[in-house]
Amino acid sequence: EFIGVGLSSGIVSGFARTLRSPHEKPLQKGEILIAYTTDPGWTPIFSNAAAVVLEIGGALQHGAVVARELGLPCVAGIDGITTAIKDGQLIEVDGSSGSVRLL
Repeated sequence: EFIGVGLSSGIVSGFARTLRSPHEKPLQKGEILIAYTTDPGWTPIFSNAAAVVLEIGGALQHGAVVARELGLPCVAGIDGITTAIKDGQLIEVDGSSGSVRLL
């Protein structure tokens, strides 16, 4: 289990997809976006995400704001999460408690 800061409430399970840039590879509908951080260039891929997990960010960071607008659970502040979670791993994101669990 990884603990960060819950920035948008809700609990979702799904397959992880780690991206270093918004154009690196496609994010399939229902996958959980794992990224170091996001900016407005990432906005179009949020429509496919089931949840968002970020290494850095706070309540006013782009990823957290967009996640709240779209009703997606969001957790940030988990150092090293982009290397700890591999593509295709089944995870659970709890945006209320700030936890990310491998299932």
